[in-house]
Amino acid sequence: MDTLATLARVPAGRRVLVLDGPPGRWLPPGWEVVPQSGGGLDARLAAAFASVSEGDDSPPALLVGMDTPHLRAQTLAEALSPAGRAGTDAWFGPATDGGFWAFGLARPNAALARRLLLGVPMSTPSTGAGLYARLAGAGLRVAPLPALNDVDTVADATEVAALAPGSRFARTWRVVTAPAAETDASVHPTVRGAAG
Repeated sequence: MDTLATLARVPAGRRVLVLDGPPGRWLPPGWEVVPQSGGGLDARLAAAFASVSEGDDSPPALLVGMDTPHLRAQTLAEALSPAGRAGTDAWFGPATDGGFWAFGLARPNAALARRLLLGVPMSTPSTGAGLYARLAGAGLRVAPLPALNDVDTVADATEVAALAPGSRFARTWRVVTAPAAETDASVHPTVRGAAG
């Protein structure tokens, strides 16, 4: 939810959520939902770019992972502004675990996305380096985005919650990690009162 709220503040002509399953009431207005394709993560990412490609005149497309609740809208707004797009073929946001949290193409098309993504080993400490090597090998001018920690582990969640203390993620994390007595008191105050 934090990532969707952040992306809603970034100027864009179209907002697309690639989703496995139907959206719920949690989906904010203004988002188009595209079904996630099958296959490995590399194939699903390539298909996401194919789903937003509009031919030779396609506007830029940036794919952002959902496990970055500490992402700031200004980070992307600057990178995707007309000045930030000048001379850029692609954007790459490395994750501190060796993966990536964002990947974009200035002129997305299905063939290019497949060539860049298919066969890159996903969810490994060298995933980001593998994708970046493909971008460089294709001769694309890559604009770097800042390295961010994504949420894969308990330690990641603790760190990210500290980086974005006012986020929905951080509030939820505080509830999840609160001592049991505190959680019981805050979640069930009327039950205790009725039993007393």
